[in-house]
Amino acid sequence: MNRLVKMGGALLACAALAFAQPKPKSQKEVDAIRAIQAAQTPDERIAAVENLLTKFSDTEFKAIALRTAAEAAQQKGDATQMIVYAERAIEADPKDYGSMLMISTALAQRTREFDLDKEEKLARSEKLAKQGMELAKDATKPNPAIPDDVWEKEKKYYQEQGHVALAMIASVRKKPDVAITEYTAAVSAYAPDTDQTVLIRLASAYNEAGKPDDALATIDKLNALPNLMAPVKTLAAQEKAKALKLKGVAAPAAAPAASAPAPASGAAPAAPPK
Repeated sequence: MNRLVKMGGALLACAALAFAQPKPKSQKEVDAIRAIQAAQTPDERIAAVENLLTKFSDTEFKAIALRTAAEAAQQKGDATQMIVYAERAIEADPKDYGSMLMISTALAQRTREFDLDKEEKLARSEKLAKQGMELAKDATKPNPAIPDDVWEKEKKYYQEQGHVALAMIASVRKKPDVAITEYTAAVSAYAPDTDQTVLIRLASAYNEAGKPDDALATIDKLNALPNLMAPVKTLAAQEKAKALKLKGVAAPAAAPAASAPAPASGAAPAAPPK
């Protein structure tokens, strides 16, 4: 499970704690809120949010619930649904920095160089990233029960996400040096728990800027991390090959696969690895 998914769970936990702040109007509303907290999958959580909003349209938990649905959509990789819920959350709470940063990141990720509305989308992404970071910087705990160290880490996470969005915006605009600055800021903001994907994006930005030595140094740091995710490891190998090519150095050949021993006479061949 990657750090973003785990962080999504942490954000949901904070949302659950925040339920102590507004006031439910009935036991049935309390039950509907608890159903959101008890949901086991993103789809179940979204359904529980919709149930709350349908049955209690005047609930004081509207913004929290919508943001929870946005995070659930994000966890299952549905960017379109995530944006819809995040937009609704901002309508309910114009200072919802978490939803701002989710939308900003999604817009930056989904915008391509030759999109006709490229600058319109990037301008909105940039505005939301900066606004979300500024609001998150001095945000107060949604519930006094949240430990200070947990809340400080949450705020650092939002700073990381804002810098990542700004870096991706710079990459689409073909400004790798700006992307490097923002990715470096993202790494510093959430160290030592920086998302592995941020480091691989930083290495890619170094390659785009024609700085293969910095890319290789970043990849070395990435490969030294414990529990390196397999997809990130593959991307690191690709960026390393690009960096070596920029330096005019041939990438080392992959080690040949070990030959499996021949099966004993009459024995069935071994099944291929899954």
